[in-house]
Amino acid sequence: MGGDLGPSEVVAAVKLAVAEYPELDPITLVGNQDVLIPLLAAAGLLNHDRVSIVHASEVVKMDDKPLMALKQKKDSSMVRAIELVKNGQASVVVSCGNTGALMAAGTIRLRTMDGVDRPALAAVIPRQNGHFILIDAGANPEAKADHLVHNAILGSNYCRVVLGVQSPRVGLVTIGTEEGKGNALVAETHELLKKISGVINYVGPVEGFQVFEDHVDVVVCDGFVGNILLKSWESLSHFFRDILRQEMAANPLRMAGAFLSQGAFSALRSRINPERYGGAPLLGLRGNILKAHGSSNRKAIKSAIHAASEIIRNDLNHRSEADVTRANDLLHPPPPPQV
Repeated sequence: MGGDLGPSEVVAAVKLAVAEYPELDPITLVGNQDVLIPLLAAAGLLNHDRVSIVHASEVVKMDDKPLMALKQKKDSSMVRAIELVKNGQASVVVSCGNTGALMAAGTIRLRTMDGVDRPALAAVIPRQNGHFILIDAGANPEAKADHLVHNAILGSNYCRVVLGVQSPRVGLVTIGTEEGKGNALVAETHELLKKISGVINYVGPVEGFQVFEDHVDVVVCDGFVGNILLKSWESLSHFFRDILRQEMAANPLRMAGAFLSQGAFSALRSRINPERYGGAPLLGLRGNILKAHGSSNRKAIKSAIHAASEIIRNDLNHRSEADVTRANDLLHPPPPPQV
């Protein structure tokens, strides 16, 4: 209910999803039924066997302060949706709403999985010859080395699910690949990641210019750096798109060339389109939450719903939790029993 384009766009996305993905598990729309019922009726989904409604009378708005919203709006669609996951009535929450409130509600209501201190957002970003996972994309800006180790494990498992890479190459963002480069957090994390080579495929530090090359499949950083990287890429992609449009329309000859190159431009648009994957999961919780952009349109939300179904199908959390346990045992082995 709290996305920028409103529930009508969500209902339109559900219509696209149930038509395109027949294997999808049932979808529950959580929100004000007085608003949703007419929208479902207009979309031909009111009595659909894979679509249902759970009523929630309140909405967490984009400008609500996260903790205050959770305390004052206990019957919000966001809180009710997360409770469905907590109670086992749903497997993944997909939301376009207030990011801070979603992360706070998810962490408080679902709790982190065993061995993980902080959840992390994982975004899919295009690069040369494919895509990579950026983690953390903004959930935890004040990270410790153990948090980044967990990010590497969570991101590696998500990469297997969403990108189909069986042994993802994991890199740690820094300002130089030589040993000792970077700040204290990077140096400590680098040493820890080398010790868990049996759990993830760690290939070492990566610099900014390597991120968009075919060098690694998972880019690990704290949420402060990750959010800057994510928003810089989004801004840059819009910048180049607008500049290209202006330059191609500058004179008739260029316009003719643009017409002849429509296929190439269409392929480029598809590769860098943020709607392709639709959202970023909040990894490391006992339940699954997938955060879509607040401004997501129906195609982006449809992609997020499909990504959610892949998370369910691949049982992402159980594998991640097992790998985190293995890594923690390697890095912090229990003391030997006293005689």
